[in-house]
Amino acid sequence: MKRDLQKLQQQSFDLLVIGGGINGAAAAHLAAIRGLKTALIEKNDFASGTSSKSSKLMHGGIRYLENFEFGLVREALHERAFHTEKLGHLVRPMPFVIPVYDGDRRPLWMMKAGVLLYDLLAGSKNIGRRQMLNRETLLRAEPGLNPEGLRGGVLYYDALMDDVRVCLENLLEAGARGAVLANYVEACGFIKKDGIAEGVRARDRLHPQSPAFEIRARHIAVCGGAWTDSILQMDEPGLSPKVRPTKGAHMIIDQKISDRAMLIPARRDKRIFFVIPWKTGTMIGTTDTDYSGSPDDVKADDEDVNYLLEETRRVFPSLALSRQDVRITFAGLRPLLKNEGTASKISREHEIFQSASRVFYIAGGKYTTYRSIAEDFVGRLAQGPTIEHFFSEPLTEPPETLGESCGVTAETAAYLAGLYGSRLSAVMALCQNDPALKARIHPAHPAILAQAVYARENEMAQTVDDLIFRRLMLGYVPGLPRDFYPAAREKLSRMGFSLNT
Repeated sequence: MKRDLQKLQQQSFDLLVIGGGINGAAAAHLAAIRGLKTALIEKNDFASGTSSKSSKLMHGGIRYLENFEFGLVREALHERAFHTEKLGHLVRPMPFVIPVYDGDRRPLWMMKAGVLLYDLLAGSKNIGRRQMLNRETLLRAEPGLNPEGLRGGVLYYDALMDDVRVCLENLLEAGARGAVLANYVEACGFIKKDGIAEGVRARDRLHPQSPAFEIRARHIAVCGGAWTDSILQMDEPGLSPKVRPTKGAHMIIDQKISDRAMLIPARRDKRIFFVIPWKTGTMIGTTDTDYSGSPDDVKADDEDVNYLLEETRRVFPSLALSRQDVRITFAGLRPLLKNEGTASKISREHEIFQSASRVFYIAGGKYTTYRSIAEDFVGRLAQGPTIEHFFSEPLTEPPETLGESCGVTAETAAYLAGLYGSRLSAVMALCQNDPALKARIHPAHPAILAQAVYARENEMAQTVDDLIFRRLMLGYVPGLPRDFYPAAREKLSRMGFSLNT
């Protein structure tokens, strides 16, 4: 996957996708599978928006059952099973516990009925069987839970994912099938003839002094996420907003609260949030609140962090969590369809519409159902192989064997296998050609220099942040020493990666 802006200018495409998050990546992937000459541009790095700031869950959405969105949940559960099979190194089954307390809006009988229905909707695609937990059993399994008012709970299964790498896998597959992809290319205007869009004017954000250039295409699809309305305004000034962004904030702490994930009903506002084992620590989130600021400036603020701390302390009082325990915070925007009602009640269904200039806009949806969204859109342009043709088989050779053969530690080999799956051999080949690339980026983490070279040559990484926050996912690792990021940034910048765009 090479960044070649000349290819964008020299060809006329069947489809130009604007937006390199999961929906744009999947649309380009399926379009390439069906033989469409496809291009994709992203104004920042791939997956740098919401697609890298999710709750890291490939899940059916058990809470959508109370909105009677049974079709959406069934579809998502089947997608969950597909990904645990095809991308098993990135999407892994995880047990979830829901503790139920006196005064909770959803009583224990409702939770039991919910997980039963969840498993029934999954059918043969289920990845783990539910359990009903009485109070004593639950406290034995999770002794850190607050026992006061605890009625019992339920256990069910969903899946934990590496959201960025799932997005990148779609982009890599699209590129392998001939799609022309480029990050840090921004659409700054539409080219129209008789009111119909025939392309875009674009600029290279890595070289802002360069002149703008044109990209021509028969069809244009905007998969802009929270930026959808700003692109729509560029297309049709004065049009009413179509997207209602809601903010999901998360925090990561060094403590490992449990080996199981928890779904917790919040007492303050009746929303739910997750407490998820994440690497050696715990990720806690998400919030679900309306957001009216710039999508470029979204972050977890004090109110978000205080809310998550307050609710977590209520359920795990012995931890006595404080702001000093919060190692990492991040936030993303859900690009939900603009509807009335509270943010957490808005449907996660998607919508595809066209502007007067015949530009397609894909809005709404949830990460787990991205393949179906791609099918809905690309099916309007071309028929052909179905979404079941996404992805090859995952890695089958044990990572320890590869590690021993290439001279890296078992810890490094396991970490690499968890990121790259069947692409691991290409990273290891770099180590064989240059043994110096086996060296760690920092002694405190198993990431190695070969990954930076691989990311530059094959995954279009341009900046230090592209590596730290997306290709290697180092920006979300708990328990690292304070000098980790400055030292990693310095070493990676010496390898030629920019410190900013």
